[in-house]
Amino acid sequence: MFSKILIANRGEVAVRVIRACKEMGIQTVAVYSKADKSALHVEMADESYCIGGPMVKDSYLNMDVILTVAKKTGAEAIHPGYGMLSENPEFAKECSDNGIVLIGPSEDIMRKMGQKEVAREIAKSADVPVTPGSDILAGGDDAIRNAEIIGYPVILKARAGGGGKGIRVVRNESELIPAFEQVKKEAESSFADDAIFMEKYLENVKHVEVQIIADTKGKVLILGDRDCSVQRKNQKLIEECPAPLLAEDLRSRMYEAAKRLVKAVGYVTVGTVEFLVKGDKFYFMEMNTRLQVEHSVTEMVCGIDIVEWQIRTAAGVELPFEQEEISRKKHAIECRICAENAKDFTPATGMVELLHVPGGVDVRFDSALYQSYEVTPFYDSMLGKLIVCSDTRDGAIRKMKSALSEFVLLGVDNNRDMHMKFMENGRFVIGNYDTGICQKVL
Repeated sequence: MFSKILIANRGEVAVRVIRACKEMGIQTVAVYSKADKSALHVEMADESYCIGGPMVKDSYLNMDVILTVAKKTGAEAIHPGYGMLSENPEFAKECSDNGIVLIGPSEDIMRKMGQKEVAREIAKSADVPVTPGSDILAGGDDAIRNAEIIGYPVILKARAGGGGKGIRVVRNESELIPAFEQVKKEAESSFADDAIFMEKYLENVKHVEVQIIADTKGKVLILGDRDCSVQRKNQKLIEECPAPLLAEDLRSRMYEAAKRLVKAVGYVTVGTVEFLVKGDKFYFMEMNTRLQVEHSVTEMVCGIDIVEWQIRTAAGVELPFEQEEISRKKHAIECRICAENAKDFTPATGMVELLHVPGGVDVRFDSALYQSYEVTPFYDSMLGKLIVCSDTRDGAIRKMKSALSEFVLLGVDNNRDMHMKFMENGRFVIGNYDTGICQKVL
């Protein structure tokens, strides 16, 4: 097992990883930008080092500086969290070349699954259903030809996309070329890779993902599934585990498909296979080769510390439990608390004047917030995740309503009230919702 880990991230996920390391007796090294000098992860870590200016390109994306700190401090491994460098194959290669373990899959697997058009081909070869789609589009004319073959509506996707960026839905030919140019520009700006491809756009679908973990001996376990259909502009807002109103036969088929895909690429450690569900059919969307924001809801149900076992499997530890030992008897819901204006959802900033976090049995708030903390404009607007768990879905909804009513955050505009709308929405309450629910509730 590692004795010291550097956390190449910030905010809530950095705090989450540090907590897991502390429980495992592992020393931690934090890195931070000048804007984060008073951040909670800086105070919690055993060692902390400033690595650059407020912009992520000058700090949290600066591979050379991060690796220099890791070598200077004797860190044997780097945990990238999510976002930032977590799915960057070049960073994985640099870590390997410097004798440092990146807590995640290998560079080769990260590269294959990170290029969405390559991942589609791997999925097809593993007999995992995919939607009709194209190869990388050579230009506007190529996009027009493929759209005619696939049929409108279509969705344009950046090969290296994520976090709701580099995606546009196109409903007719007149929209195609402007959308094509927009996605290319956004992809180049966000991911330094302007390659895009096209898929058939499925409307009124459920977005369901399967959480997997695998060890170096080829053992692959399913820790559960999550419904992530509550989204605004392709950004997830609410997740629940397990997905409601999902037939057990369909769930089993999705689990087996996820296992086939993971085994096909020889995947090791934690990952998530994402699917679109329409009726009794499902289609592979992408694989996230990292820890996900919403891992917490799965932890609450299965009772396994996903971050701990992500670290252990990266260190070569074999999984000691079997599939039948993993619990699916509870239900958990997560609401992402974001700093945003309630009217137009634009990101908000400010000083935390008052913070009250709800408590009680199976109530959890994963966050890096504290009183007098300043929310700056430089980073993602998510402030934390409010998670509850109960024996039933109805119980989880009631518990979430109670927790939201108790949650107080003054000084920074946030979306607490928006989440309460969902908890009281009839369609959400019965579980019969899809990716279009935000248009009906907000």
